[in-house]
Amino acid sequence: MHHMAGHPNVVSIVDAYEDAMAVHLVMELCAGGELFDRIIQRGHYTERKAAELARVIVGVVEACHSLGVMHRDLKPENFLFVNHEEESVIKTIDFGLSMFFRPGETFTDVVGSPYYVAPEVLRKHYGPECDVWSAGVIIYILLSGVPPFWDETEQGIFEQVLKGELDFMSEPWPSISESAKDLVRRMLVRDPKKRLIAHEVLSHPWVQVNGVAPDKPLDSAVLSRLKQFSAMDKLKKIAIRVMAEILSEEEIAGLKEMFKMIDTDNSGHITLEELKIGLEKVGAMVKDSEINNLMKAADIDNSGTIDYGEFVAAMLHLNKVQREDHLHAAFSYFDEDGSGYITKDELQQACKKFGLEDIQLEELMNEVDQDNDGRIDYSEFVAMMQDSGFDKKAHL
Repeated sequence: MHHMAGHPNVVSIVDAYEDAMAVHLVMELCAGGELFDRIIQRGHYTERKAAELARVIVGVVEACHSLGVMHRDLKPENFLFVNHEEESVIKTIDFGLSMFFRPGETFTDVVGSPYYVAPEVLRKHYGPECDVWSAGVIIYILLSGVPPFWDETEQGIFEQVLKGELDFMSEPWPSISESAKDLVRRMLVRDPKKRLIAHEVLSHPWVQVNGVAPDKPLDSAVLSRLKQFSAMDKLKKIAIRVMAEILSEEEIAGLKEMFKMIDTDNSGHITLEELKIGLEKVGAMVKDSEINNLMKAADIDNSGTIDYGEFVAAMLHLNKVQREDHLHAAFSYFDEDGSGYITKDELQQACKKFGLEDIQLEELMNEVDQDNDGRIDYSEFVAMMQDSGFDKKAHL
């Protein structure tokens, strides 16, 4: 972060302190809220405004890359406004996954967030081009209110990122300028060598200051979709945080030990046979067909084996299926009076505890409350937690 110091759209680090347990970073205060929240609050939103935001986002990417830094976790929540003023500066935060790179160097560790991760990251052979892909996904959402690649599960999202078609037929795309669509297409090219680099994106006519982006309001449906996408994401974050606190350090450490135990030849990769034997050893009651499906789902790079990162993801998925008590505990956290339902007031209290007082509760309740009785029961809560976070079918 010291490397990026001085850039107007990168959060500055004020100081750092270390105690026996951790290093504490003191960062510049950004009190103006997240990117999507500001758009929702404005109510008036045009293609030109989306182009202005795109210019800032890709400008940060270009600055990072020129200094030999790739961010690797670009997503809307990592862009904050400094204050609530109309013309507030926007800042990029969370460089926790960023890395220095040398020209031509490739990386293999799978990092990032499902909707925004580039296909080459999933294939474990990537460089700084992955940031341009993530920025392209953000621009797609800024223009339409929905992610370009989605599914009901995280694994399904990854498959769509690798193979799915870009949708420019559904609303509001027919009314969006051809120039905007051209830019998004060229940023979301799966071959990183054919993808635009950050400087080329900034030279595109749609992104440029006084460029061709029209100043007419975007379809109102875009704002309502952004509201839903942002609100659902926040509620799931609270629930996942509650569940993470339930998981003990022993359980997390146990995954590392389990991997070592299953990987009998210490190759750093687990074969299907090793996985079957290992799961039997730890007493997991899983059918052969389920193990095959688990192996297929976990093996993101289709190598025929799973490495440690893939194993942890698979075990957490299996754990989620087997440990319904974690879901119950998270539900009970919200359902303070033990009525079997989460009311709007209870949801408001939970949001307040986690500093999410600006969350749009009405939209959130409407999305999760499938039977429209004004409260969330356990089955509705579980459905939300197992969903990818956006029911696109309901909005097409």
